[in-house]
Amino acid sequence: MIRAVNTVAAMDSYALADLGEPGAVSLAQNESTFPPSPHALSAARTAMNGNELYPDPDWRELCTAIRETHPVDRAQILCGAGSMELIGCIIRAYSGPGDTVLGTQYGYLFVATAAQQAGSEYVRAPEPDLSVSVDAILSRVSPSTRIVFVCNPGNPTGTRIPNAEIVRMRESLSSDILLVVDQAYAEFDDQDHAPIFILVARGDTVVTRTLSKAYGLAGARVGWGVFPEHVSTEVRKLLNPNNIPLLSQCMASAALRDRAYMLDVVRKTSERREEISERLRQAGYVVPESATNFLLIRFPSAEAATTAEETLRSQGLILRRMAGYGLPDCLRATVGPADAMDRMAKTLEALK
Repeated sequence: MIRAVNTVAAMDSYALADLGEPGAVSLAQNESTFPPSPHALSAARTAMNGNELYPDPDWRELCTAIRETHPVDRAQILCGAGSMELIGCIIRAYSGPGDTVLGTQYGYLFVATAAQQAGSEYVRAPEPDLSVSVDAILSRVSPSTRIVFVCNPGNPTGTRIPNAEIVRMRESLSSDILLVVDQAYAEFDDQDHAPIFILVARGDTVVTRTLSKAYGLAGARVGWGVFPEHVSTEVRKLLNPNNIPLLSQCMASAALRDRAYMLDVVRKTSERREEISERLRQAGYVVPESATNFLLIRFPSAEAATTAEETLRSQGLILRRMAGYGLPDCLRATVGPADAMDRMAKTLEALK
């Protein structure tokens, strides 16, 4: 019998969301409830005429659009098929057997999967009150730590910490430890992110972004990151050389340039999130402050969370169970269509 290598054979498959029956409303994957910018859709229609050609392997127009929006150098940018591709390649490039990747208690689970793929150990630092703690992370650093990975804002908690804390952490870490700051939800966080981009110039920090959330391009699979040049050189060796399709590159470039549309999506999403969060708090649920396009709902027990999830599912509303994150008493709800959010809130209010 042909066998996979030990690191793969020992892995579980990555846990994807159960989207329920056809016709159900998925509030499980943190997708945008709003479509992409009309300019992005127009760019896709135009790009259809060029699909006999391979996409630009250097993402030149996309990188230009990124630089028009963010204060980064072209030489620092790598683009990926979603930020997941970049994260996986970073971890494989800079960790292996005998090394440790240090994340947080409720951090993005794909990081643990990527560490397993690399044969490295994934270690979690506690998150008191469902929030990243820099001091807790620093206390878990060991001689084997090669990478520290932090999501800010966090997934699945939705909470954030001041960017000044990220800077403090970087200054406290050894320069031979790579810090990766995942900002998948940065557009929903009104902090000034320039200090985090500035850290890249030190040579020991990477920042990753995605267009799947605020820009509504989850189906296009476009992510990007800011890398020290020597790190970029190594990570690029692991990227698929034609990783982002032509249509996706054109859509992403147009979406980035339509900043007004993106900001309006963020505003409407945040207003809907806050309205529903307040309703659920008034009903007696614990809902942490969120700086993302989703909210975490805490129930009195794991059993209560299961009952709520099953009741909502019976009504065609699919939320994400959080037991895999060590939060069996929680459900995560994407901010979705207004009518679906209202039905969700009414159902949970009735269960109280």
